[in-house]
Amino acid sequence: MELKENIYAVLFESIQEGLILVDGGGVIVQNNSTSEQMFGYSNGGLVGEKIEVLVPSRTRKEHVNHRDTYHKKPVKRSMGSAMKLNGQRKDGSVFPVEVSLNPFKDDNGDHFVVALVSDVTIRRESQEKLEQMTQSLEQKVKERTAELRESEQLYKSIARNFPGGVISIFDRSFSYLFAEGQGLYELGIETEDLIGINYLERLSSETKEKVKEELEKVFSGEFRNFEVEVDKRAYSLNAVPLLNDNDEIDKILVVEKNITAQREMANKLEQNLIKEKDLNEMKSRFVSMASHEFRTPLTTINSSASLILKYHEKENYDKLDKHVARIKNAVRNLTSILNDFLSLEKLESGKITTTFQEQDLVKLIDEILDEMSGNLKSGQKLINNASSNYTYATDAQLFRNIVINLLSNAIKYSDENDIIEIDIDDQKDFCLISVKDHGIGIPQKDQERMFSRFFRAGNVTNIEGTGLGLNIVERYLELLDGSLSFESKEGEGTTFFIKLPKKQINV
Repeated sequence: MELKENIYAVLFESIQEGLILVDGGGVIVQNNSTSEQMFGYSNGGLVGEKIEVLVPSRTRKEHVNHRDTYHKKPVKRSMGSAMKLNGQRKDGSVFPVEVSLNPFKDDNGDHFVVALVSDVTIRRESQEKLEQMTQSLEQKVKERTAELRESEQLYKSIARNFPGGVISIFDRSFSYLFAEGQGLYELGIETEDLIGINYLERLSSETKEKVKEELEKVFSGEFRNFEVEVDKRAYSLNAVPLLNDNDEIDKILVVEKNITAQREMANKLEQNLIKEKDLNEMKSRFVSMASHEFRTPLTTINSSASLILKYHEKENYDKLDKHVARIKNAVRNLTSILNDFLSLEKLESGKITTTFQEQDLVKLIDEILDEMSGNLKSGQKLINNASSNYTYATDAQLFRNIVINLLSNAIKYSDENDIIEIDIDDQKDFCLISVKDHGIGIPQKDQERMFSRFFRAGNVTNIEGTGLGLNIVERYLELLDGSLSFESKEGEGTTFFIKLPKKQINV
């Protein structure tokens, strides 16, 4: 629950744009505080309202039709950059907006749309001023008067302060005639450095062809709006043709807007939604697994407790030890299930830290074997074949967890009277610890999925387990910069190999 709350905090409260979640019927089911402030609503005032309440009154009926059409074939898209969109506040006032739509389905197959809303009042005003200035500039070119130079200075002043982007003018060879905007200074580029430079030569070969194709259409008289990526930055480009005295297009005006942050936010939103979906799926699978795996040991505990009481009342004590052992075994199974899930939760939330210290691995393994001896089946033996002293820098607790998990599996999947061996192979740059059993082995068809979360081999369905152990061991080893592998043959046994690199401890 804590992880989920953190995710929602990031999604809904840490961004400056309005974030609105709408269901398939157009009803707002969730929104962040930024959207409430943007549209003039108090806390929770938008939830339950139709999305049309945020659309200007005169276009609401038309918007319902657009929404129904979009719902039939939802796709990711941005609105407001190529056409002018407006939103309506609670007090009836209207303001310009830009909207990004991101459709998705939840686990039940219900359709939802996440709308990312930006107040673009300042940008709209700048664009309108720019359009006015462009018209003024063309007029001044025709008149060839001093008024042209005065207007051009004002045009430069506006362009120089264009936020997060660049305003440029190109001739037919795509060379810079003019370039201004905050985007240049963010890249450390002076305007004078670009004049006369071919714009296309600044682009990658793949991007160059797309941009050239679009800008050639502008020289043919079209207005173009498109997006490109340059050095891992994303830009939205609006290009318009400019006429000379003979009403011929010899120049074009291009407005570049850096939309990298918006795209990253949209990607982060999508990733977090996927992560939340995975988390919900994991919890659902755990609940399903736990409800099944808890039932058998709990039934055993209940029946054995009842029989103990019955035998005690009849002073028939010879069978008490048997049922006490059954209860202890059932409790161990329950504890194993809970420990697996708690370990997974700590790994998912990044709560596990490592402390590397010099450890005598043989001594540490002896302690683990002594601790595990109480879990052995009748006649089973644990043998430590490593006789020399092997000192390595590792995290003792994580190492214990790894070995205990592998030994528990070996005991569980081996028969009575079987031998389970552990050994250490000291190499130049690493040590290789092996845990070998002669149990039921792993079917060949299941081996490639053994480290997947919740996966269990087809030949162990009647044996208690969560399908989390090997996934947890592999992730523990990643924290130790190690790795896990195995060799197995069904019906003959399995050997797991723990590979740990040799580390230097800075004193």
